Amino acid sequence: MNMLKPLKISLKLLLRFKKDLWTKDLFRFSKKCQNDFTFRYAITLTQEIKSSQTFDNKLHNILLASKRINRYVLEPNQIFSFFKVVGNPNQDFKKSRTLVNGQLVEENGGGMCQVSGIIYQISLIAGLEILERHNHSVDIYTNETRFAPLGCDATIVYGYKDLRIKNNLPFPVQFKIEIKESFIHINLLSEKAIKEKELLFESQLDKEFITVNVLNNDRQLLNQSKYKRMKAEF
Repeated sequence: MNMLKPLKISLKLLLRFKKDLWTKDLFRFSKKCQNDFTFRYAITLTQEIKSSQTFDNKLHNILLASKRINRYVLEPNQIFSFFKVVGNPNQDFKKSRTLVNGQLVEENGGGMCQVSGIIYQISLIAGLEILERHNHSVDIYTNETRFAPLGCDATIVYGYKDLRIKNNLPFPVQFKIEIKESFIHINLLSEKAIKEKELLFESQLDKEFITVNVLNNDRQLLNQSKYKRMKAEF
């Protein structure tokens, strides 16, 4: 089965390529920064990188992903694609804990979803257009171990699930990530000030699932995420 995995990923990537070509999104993806931009404004967000048994590998993955993301600028109408920018987790990334089919396992690129999650959260705050985002299937955190509000996660499965964000603003923006000690800091840099949106969270619980609605100030639904409940530490 493992021998078929690279073939399946290649097929999924080919199908995505054809779809992106058909929709012309292929020509809208963000490029590495080659021009000098003057970014005078920033929206800032910080999260703790929680300790774990594979913390060093997770930190390596977060640093590597962040370094690649920092090279890109998102001009008006361009699209940020997480796995196009960061690349295949089987290349250069280390094994750390991650969720696969609702189970905690160790895979290359584990822990990198904290990077995609913080990008997703700051994009919601800035009002950027979310083209694609997938929540995790299981809520594995407790109040003590949670580093971001439930409903602001964004899982990445190379070839299958991506985080895609469109710059719907009339000026360029840039995700700039810094790692200091055990904290991840992200700045959404911009040429003009962006009015920050307040995010509201409404949860519904039953015996098996948690459903979270994320709304903006005007109570417009931004996303709905459904998680299976599981008590475990990441």
